[in-house]
Amino acid sequence: MPHARLTTPSRRGILAAGGALGLTAALAACGSDSKDSGSGAKSGSAKSGPWSFKDDRGTTAKADKVPANVVAFTSVAAALWDYGIECKGVFGPTKTSTGKADVQAGDIDVDKVTIIGNEWGRFNIEKYASLAPDLLVTTVYDTAGTLWSVPLESKDKILKLAPAVGISVYDRQMTQPLQRLLELAESLGADVKADKVVKAKQRFEAAAARLRKAAKAHPDIRVLVGSASQDIFYVSGTNLSADLEYFKSLGVNFVEPSEKAKKASGGWFENLSWENIDKYPADVIMMDNRTATIQPADLDKATWKKLPAVKAGQVIPRVTEPIYSYAKCAPILEDLAEAIEKAKKVG
Repeated sequence: MPHARLTTPSRRGILAAGGALGLTAALAACGSDSKDSGSGAKSGSAKSGPWSFKDDRGTTAKADKVPANVVAFTSVAAALWDYGIECKGVFGPTKTSTGKADVQAGDIDVDKVTIIGNEWGRFNIEKYASLAPDLLVTTVYDTAGTLWSVPLESKDKILKLAPAVGISVYDRQMTQPLQRLLELAESLGADVKADKVVKAKQRFEAAAARLRKAAKAHPDIRVLVGSASQDIFYVSGTNLSADLEYFKSLGVNFVEPSEKAKKASGGWFENLSWENIDKYPADVIMMDNRTATIQPADLDKATWKKLPAVKAGQVIPRVTEPIYSYAKCAPILEDLAEAIEKAKKVG
């Protein structure tokens, strides 16, 4: 459930499925025009001369100079933004139906950046080409190196226009993509020694220590990670997801769906009907916060309302697709630590 995007029902399916899982189950499709504002990569310490970056697929992206016209998946662009690198274009959930910034957009000025696809798998090639891209950046959720939200059917056309970098968030802990995106930002000219960046990393490290302490002090508090769709409730396992693997390493006691049940989703999650959502007792529930999933406030399901954790008000958001900057990940750890610190044993 945490990630539903991929080539199989795995991550993508997960995402699709419900939330953490949720965007859908296979890879999706594609999408003209104008060259919009968007300032491109900006930084006070841009370097001149040849540029290269070896990504997590083992592929080295190269350019004659530091890329200025960077296009990235929304949450990746949001992470780069936190380091002072402004992408010229984005693809992925960026604006909600009301025109506000999607949760995956972070602090991006969504009215300034060019959106070449406002949902997972949507990618307007003509609009992308009009930006004269120097670099495309996205995440990777499988071992095959599938570029997240880049439509398979038009991938070859897209990748002919500019080199691409894939940052893996698959089957590793959160600290790894955090470090890799910091390295990428630095290569693009970001000042990673800036006070803002240093303090954000220190806050993250302090938050990790707090979460470890909370988990150790409350080992009996069981945390369930869920995602909601109209007909199905998805329970996520901790393996494969960078955030959950990291939280588990800090000692958080997660509910784990059966391995047999997870196999159908590529190892990510278990599907439950709403009649059976009490299968796994839990004291705290983390719910997929993506706009494509049903949020707790909108869940009008009797079985949901009867869950002990729900009745106790012990439901918090799960940032299913984190913005991998230290500034954005620190609050995620802090919120989970606080939830565990305050939780009553109810499951």
